[in-house]
Amino acid sequence: MPIRHPTANPPFNIIRMSHVELGVTNLEHSRHFYVDTLGMVETEQVGHSLYLRGLEERNHHSFVLTEMDEPAALRLGFKVAAEQDLDLIAHRQTELGLPTTWAEQYAQGRTLQSRDPLGTPLEFYYEMKQVERRLQKYGDYRGVHPMRIDHFNCFTPNVQASHDYYANELGFRTTEYTETDDDRDPPALWAVWMHRKGNVHDMALTNGRGPRLHHTAIWAPTALHIIHLCDLMSTTGYLANLERGPGRHGISNAFFLYVRDPDGHRIEIYTSDYMTVDPDFEPIRWGLRDAQRQTLWGHAAPQSWFEEGTVFAGVDVVDSALDAAPIVAPGH
Repeated sequence: MPIRHPTANPPFNIIRMSHVELGVTNLEHSRHFYVDTLGMVETEQVGHSLYLRGLEERNHHSFVLTEMDEPAALRLGFKVAAEQDLDLIAHRQTELGLPTTWAEQYAQGRTLQSRDPLGTPLEFYYEMKQVERRLQKYGDYRGVHPMRIDHFNCFTPNVQASHDYYANELGFRTTEYTETDDDRDPPALWAVWMHRKGNVHDMALTNGRGPRLHHTAIWAPTALHIIHLCDLMSTTGYLANLERGPGRHGISNAFFLYVRDPDGHRIEIYTSDYMTVDPDFEPIRWGLRDAQRQTLWGHAAPQSWFEEGTVFAGVDVVDSALDAAPIVAPGH
């Protein structure tokens, strides 16, 4: 079996995924989408960057939108448990021959920037400026009532290599995975869901041209909030930005909706997964051709969902080494 289980136990402690920085081409258009429509909280604008967070979040930001000439993803952020974890991660990344730099990031303490072996830009920090959470400021609730950032999903040209790195080197634990179910012996790993914080995933890794960011997920309180967002977007000029759903995943059990922001960045609105904190949790296997794997109920994913993603700035994209086709919605 290609899943590394139980996972390695590195000398440092990554708590969870934390934030993303996206390059956008028009900050006002992005503000209207993320703040006025989705309901994200605007912490502040500094220069050409807009800092946003969810209603329950006390960290200064979970989304950074920076105005650029072309859309791109700039960094995927992770929070660690202690200041010394940053030095331990830097040491291990250097041993692996991966680049490391210390960066100054607004509202963050000492910040380590690096990459995974496939080129995905990663950022690690311990301290971030704290702000007032809006959880009980119900007059501020808008849109889908976004609570917090939840996870990343990335295309990778080599799922097995990506999985081995996040499991063996960073200590991510696997909850669910997809294998090919044709005549390959042994089956090939096609996608994997991995976590640090005790839910289904902080990072999902999916077969495809990459590395690219497939989506960033926002946690909503209930399925009804997601259905309300469909009504809202369909009557405020964003009907074409509804890409997939609503529906329920087989993997993760999550109730989902996928939307595209004005620059095409994909955002998943997400709720109703489950707890995975037990150390002996056994990863759940799915076959690639299982129709209920990606969609327990609802329409199958369109072709765009498997092919389109956000490039990482300055990172070359390569074709996947694995030729295996998922189920695609009829007519797409």
